[in-house]
Amino acid sequence: MNITFFGASFDAADAAHTAQFWAAALNRRVAEGADEQDAVVEADDPGSGPRLAFHQVPETKTAKNRFHPDLITSDYEGETERLLALGATKLNVVEVNGARWTTFADVEGNEFDLIAG
Repeated sequence: MNITFFGASFDAADAAHTAQFWAAALNRRVAEGADEQDAVVEADDPGSGPRLAFHQVPETKTAKNRFHPDLITSDYEGETERLLALGATKLNVVEVNGARWTTFADVEGNEFDLIAG
């Protein structure tokens, strides 16, 4: 088998603005040429996760994501505060059987989880 998970694409109202949020959240950079219509957050190396692409669409988000990223950190409280400062919105906090995570929405309402690890 010769398949690799290259990247994930997200719909956006403003691709560059949403890419800037994710670049800051993941400590990456937005690739050159980003604009309101298309933007890419590159992976720094193959081990740093997939490339993220953002593409402008005319419609707004209307329902829960069918796919969302899971981020993990050893500094759960610190990263929670940093994500909120970047513009994320806290949606739900879960603590179950010793596991803890928070579901956030990014600057365009796309859900993602931050897991304490």
